[in-house]
Amino acid sequence: MSLLSERKPAPRPGSPDESDRHRLSVVGGLAALSLDAMASVAYGPEAIVIVLAVAGGAGLGYTVPVTLAIAGLLGVLTLSYRQVIAAFPEGGGAYGVAKTYLGRRSALVAAASLVVDYVLNVAVSIAAGVAALTSAVPALLPYTVWLCLAVLVLVTAINLRGIAHSARLFVAPTAVFVLSIVAVIVVGILRDHPVSVEHATTQAHALQTVGVLLLLRAFANGCAALTGVEAIANAVPTFRSPRVKRAQRAEVALGAILGLMLIGIAALIVRFHIRPVHGVTILSQVTAGSLGHGIGYYVVQFSTVVLLALAANTSFGGMPVLAQLLAKDNNLPHLFALRAERQVHRYGIAFLTATAALLLIGTGGDMNTLVPLFAIGVFVGFTLSQAGMVRHWWSERPAGWRPRAALNGFGALLTALAAVIVTATKFSEGGWLIVVTMPLMVALMAAIHRAYDRIGERLEIDRVPARPRPRRALVIVPIGAVNRLTQEAMSAALSIGDRVVAVRVTHPDEPEDTKKFIEAWERWAPDVNLTLVNDNHRRLVEPIVEYVRGVDEPHVFVLIPEVEPAHAWQRILQNQRGAVLAHALRRDTDAVVCRLRFRLTPIGDSRPAMP
Repeated sequence: MSLLSERKPAPRPGSPDESDRHRLSVVGGLAALSLDAMASVAYGPEAIVIVLAVAGGAGLGYTVPVTLAIAGLLGVLTLSYRQVIAAFPEGGGAYGVAKTYLGRRSALVAAASLVVDYVLNVAVSIAAGVAALTSAVPALLPYTVWLCLAVLVLVTAINLRGIAHSARLFVAPTAVFVLSIVAVIVVGILRDHPVSVEHATTQAHALQTVGVLLLLRAFANGCAALTGVEAIANAVPTFRSPRVKRAQRAEVALGAILGLMLIGIAALIVRFHIRPVHGVTILSQVTAGSLGHGIGYYVVQFSTVVLLALAANTSFGGMPVLAQLLAKDNNLPHLFALRAERQVHRYGIAFLTATAALLLIGTGGDMNTLVPLFAIGVFVGFTLSQAGMVRHWWSERPAGWRPRAALNGFGALLTALAAVIVTATKFSEGGWLIVVTMPLMVALMAAIHRAYDRIGERLEIDRVPARPRPRRALVIVPIGAVNRLTQEAMSAALSIGDRVVAVRVTHPDEPEDTKKFIEAWERWAPDVNLTLVNDNHRRLVEPIVEYVRGVDEPHVFVLIPEVEPAHAWQRILQNQRGAVLAHALRRDTDAVVCRLRFRLTPIGDSRPAMP
């Protein structure tokens, strides 16, 4: 062994590692992973008001208390996920917590809830953005599905360039949206009365009284604003070093910004006496009351449209990382663990794009059909994550663990209650689909895990295998003629096995062809056994498969010689017989199948052809 070794130059102080160039900073993490949560400001407060409005002015007076309760839950979730980030720096969020402290079955339920949430987030966000666009330009309404698919393709293409690249593209829209909402809140609070007020039409139905059930329904509806707060904890590996600290800062920043925006908008809803108006969103009314219908109003509306369309990026940041963890735990096919350059999990992105596209096509891009399905899976994941963290504190018991466990336990109780209420109230509106889909996903992942267990048992994984010993091997080479390709195949075969047999299929109605081949073989005299397999049905593949199956040898190779054309277009000139034979042999025999490609060189190339 040489004493000389190549050493890489040490990185300069302060210079990021090469792999970190494609990872997220704190600001990049907010831009790439919090768009879903930020955009929920557009529909979270509205979800509260729509429920409370059935009780008239008395019900709407509870908008701020309900929002404060949701903000309190947001604070609990933020602190909890901050601890999740530290305890599970490999990512996975609710799945990682449940797997460690609640068992594999609970972990699969958490994973299913997260997958459902990610897919629905993409579909809902894109459908909401396109709905806003078609509302502004009604002529585009017939093309809703095509517009949804076009936006989906655009977001997918951006993410295939790498999450850091996509994060930089989304920083500006996120900043414009947040600053616009802050401006609406500050200006609205300073005003004595709204600049513009939309008048609601008279409601024909009888008003309901304000009761606990109504407040719980408003709370559950408003909790839709909490979707996306777990995405940062799910995607910790996508942050730059130190990953845990950067992810924790991004999580706290998200919780603080979202909480302030929700409370501020709720305060303006009460201050301006906002009521639901058909065709006009609550956020639009609040903005008009604060800024009027000038340029500021259109900046807020346009930034909302853009952010809703781009909120799908949250799923593209978190879902591939979750799929990678599931694949490493043998709960998904291992191809989901493959990662290309720029830290991109292409198969996870492809799955997300395909399933979201199916949802958009199946629902015609209708946001109102998709939204009722959105929050159910989220709260299941929240509850399992909180319950798992209670077990974490109980088992670890660090200093001050009791208040933390109590906080997580209270959060688990709240999110479980919200999950039950949301499922009950949304069941007939499409929630049943999630109730059915999640157990099916759990069953599918469990089946994949069992399949990998069986494969691992056969391969004796995690066991020390016996020492390797040489075996006598028979190499079978299917041939059709005596030429350079046959010569290369025989040379390779003699290098592999102890005994080589050339096999050619003959047909009774072609005696002259068989005679010419035998004469050519005898002139060549390669010192290799030749076997002629007669077939009366003019088949080529089945006779060779039957011959291989009939060989009484413990270790058999089949070497299939093929021509690799000089130009790609010349592939259409080939009969693909080698590929068909290889597939049949792998399916019907235990032989080791090798395909030897003899590469042809273009005309005029002076380099020799290499096998």
